[in-house]
Amino acid sequence: MTLKIHRHKSHKQCHFLLLLVLVMITVSSTGGLPETDDRGFDYGEALSKSLLYFEAQRSGRLPYNQRVTWRDHSGLTDGLEQGVDLVGGYHDAGDHVKFGLPMAFTVTMLSWSVIEYGDSLASTGELSHALEAIKWGTDYFIKAHTSPNVLWAEVGDGDTDHYCWQRPEDMTTSRRAFKVDENNPGSDIAGETAAAMAAASMVFRSTNPHYSHLLLHHAQQLFEFGDKYRGKYDESLRVVKSYYPSVSGYMDELLWGATWLYRATDNDHYLSYVVDMADQLGGLSWAMSEFSWDVKFAGVQLQVSMLIKEEKHKQHSKVLQQYKSKADHYLCSILNKNINGTNVRRTPAGLLFVRQWNNMQYVSTASFLLTVYSDHLRKSNSDLECHEGIVTPEEMVIFAKSQIDYILGSNPMKTSYLVGYGPKYPIRVHHRGASIASFKDYKGFIGCTQGYDYWYGRSEPNPSVLVGALVGGPDYQDEFVDRRGNYVQTEACTYNTAPLVGVFARLIELEEQKLEEEDASLVATYKK
Repeated sequence: MTLKIHRHKSHKQCHFLLLLVLVMITVSSTGGLPETDDRGFDYGEALSKSLLYFEAQRSGRLPYNQRVTWRDHSGLTDGLEQGVDLVGGYHDAGDHVKFGLPMAFTVTMLSWSVIEYGDSLASTGELSHALEAIKWGTDYFIKAHTSPNVLWAEVGDGDTDHYCWQRPEDMTTSRRAFKVDENNPGSDIAGETAAAMAAASMVFRSTNPHYSHLLLHHAQQLFEFGDKYRGKYDESLRVVKSYYPSVSGYMDELLWGATWLYRATDNDHYLSYVVDMADQLGGLSWAMSEFSWDVKFAGVQLQVSMLIKEEKHKQHSKVLQQYKSKADHYLCSILNKNINGTNVRRTPAGLLFVRQWNNMQYVSTASFLLTVYSDHLRKSNSDLECHEGIVTPEEMVIFAKSQIDYILGSNPMKTSYLVGYGPKYPIRVHHRGASIASFKDYKGFIGCTQGYDYWYGRSEPNPSVLVGALVGGPDYQDEFVDRRGNYVQTEACTYNTAPLVGVFARLIELEEQKLEEEDASLVATYKK
């Protein structure tokens, strides 16, 4: 019999030995360990794998320490046609277009995860990987922001890209780049990119202050550009309309960008903007039931509501309280505690279900916001007040954990929707690079139609495992079909996985706290 004791933080040697003796006495007196092992899910493993996914999505010249070795350099001439260096960044999903809006949201959520749970990430040894994932995105944004009022918003053409099934290393599709500027505004993408760079500036403030200052400078310029020259980016760039249209408009991104700039600078100018523009930009009028790459209102409302109890914000208390009521509406709708049919629908097995296509993105963002806000309520000794009753911070975390556990395999399909985690997970992910023989194994050229002819329709598993990818997930009946052509369910996106980084980190903290409490209780019992 092997006795394995796992900890995410080291204990003093004497404490460890005492516990080991106590456990062995307990095992001896009870006749051994039970046959069933109900330890739950390994959130540490899930965290490690989720961060690997971003390396699989890299575009550009890969670094020497690249861990996903089935990938190679790609997109090395991006921007060349327009006379600008746009090498780098991330592919958003299973194709090779670099869409700026979802990429920026991905980086914002990764940064927010580090801001909230950096200590936990450090204790698991994953902080450096999280920082690398963020910097891979922000390095690209610095390149893409070529002047104060110019932001390159997309590289590649979705239409031609989708006609091809190729590895990124073989791309023959258009790599034309598209920008927003004074004459072709894009307040939404400018606001989100400002948010991403402001949040990232907070992440790098202590470890790389020069880089942090540079990011903040870009963030401030981008916000000013987006606010001064207002317009939806999908009206200026029609090429994005079929893929990432700005359905919610640009108002939420302006509030979102200002919120993050306030957090990054502590400059009252940005908070005044969020307060003074609350009505005009919809911050107080929209009661949300989703938070996503397109719709940021819930994120704004939640962050602003957390400022209420700070003494220096008393002068804004009326508006902040109105923001809080909208944040509460979102959280209560997630927790099934609202009235008048405004709760988020759930599958029979309890998964939040917002819409059919890539539903898991809404599950991961909801779990993140619940986790962050529950921590805020716990620290302020408060509860969430909903129409259908009080919800404690502990109950909020329990529900968030139920969603994460569903993702990791506690569901009717007994499938992990985080690729590479657990004994069963999607093996035919809708992903060009993973579904074709890797460049490492086959360096011959694979053409546009050749990929469709020989690789796309195969029933065999993908040659490469897209570790850490969170796929679109099951339908409203908890059913899932693992077929490469079923992109509604089997395609993964960077913004699906990004919020999970923070939630996994927090769940690891909670497990460690529980273990320490159990250890203390065991020691106390032994001393008696």
